[in-house]
Amino acid sequence: MQRRTFLAGTAALAGATLAGPSLAFAQPGQLETRKVSIAVGGKNLFYYLPLTIAERRNFFKDEGLEVEISDFAGGSQALKAAVGGSADVVSGAFEHIILLQAQHQMFREFVLQGRAPQIVLAVSKKTMPGYKSIADLKGKKIGVTAPGSSTSIMASFVLAKAGLTANDVSFIGVGAGAGAVAALQSGQIDALANLDPVMTKLDRAGEIRVVSDTRTLADTHSVFGGDMPAGCLYASQAFIAKNPNTTQALTNAMVRALKWLQAATGAQLIETVPESYLLGDRALYLAAWDHVKEALSPDGLMPAGGPGTSLKTLQAFDANVKGKPIDLSKTWTNDFVTKALATVKS
Repeated sequence: MQRRTFLAGTAALAGATLAGPSLAFAQPGQLETRKVSIAVGGKNLFYYLPLTIAERRNFFKDEGLEVEISDFAGGSQALKAAVGGSADVVSGAFEHIILLQAQHQMFREFVLQGRAPQIVLAVSKKTMPGYKSIADLKGKKIGVTAPGSSTSIMASFVLAKAGLTANDVSFIGVGAGAGAVAALQSGQIDALANLDPVMTKLDRAGEIRVVSDTRTLADTHSVFGGDMPAGCLYASQAFIAKNPNTTQALTNAMVRALKWLQAATGAQLIETVPESYLLGDRALYLAAWDHVKEALSPDGLMPAGGPGTSLKTLQAFDANVKGKPIDLSKTWTNDFVTKALATVKS
């Protein structure tokens, strides 16, 4: 027992040393509300890793926040929780904010988690051994985290570039973990649009053929033609206006998590995330992490051309966005991140 206590204390000290620059924490009395509910779809994915780090390393608590995170099968379901009022904030895909504005609902991104989507579209070697091109997906079943999620958006865009539409395939919700792996392995789906560590696990097992990849900046630019913002924290404009200090505290914690991830070793990452994230293979998890680390935002800032790329992507295939007067300036802000970065102590 004494040895375990000593090791735990040593690990905590190492983590504190690793954090290096720390943010000037908000005082609880300054917050409009301490309790914040965050909805996320597929929390175990690297796409949302900064959220897990902020939670597990108590960065939210350091800001005086009591954060409750609800995990859904996909981003589209997390979005519904916020629209329905059961969640204050969403950790989800930026493109959902544009889709909401097209429906006259005003939400805004306030801290970016990912600067590349990390989504991989692959076909099953079992059910599509003769695959030659995207056109071969016509009439096939494509697994996504959830219909309407960022995985189905990415797949729809790839299909559109090849002259196909979402109506030419069947999107099947398979989640973001072991369920997705099982669906592919059992032949329930012919292709899969998902993220790491799921895709690296299937690829290493020789069960998929990758046909479109957005895990690196170069691959993302190749698929989308520019910077493509991915995971972020967003909330209704009404929530942000009513709770600016709470929103700032959330941003501070997330920026701190992003900074921590830039310096974290593989051992420290494994020590921090829940065992269930590893899919039973620590070495595979770390290999996947090395592949996608570049995709995470180093500072939380939205890249200048990112919102425009996201809008063009949706306009390529989504009838709900085509021709709609979207005001991109109302979909994002760097104000909270800029303030967070300014409070970093040397």
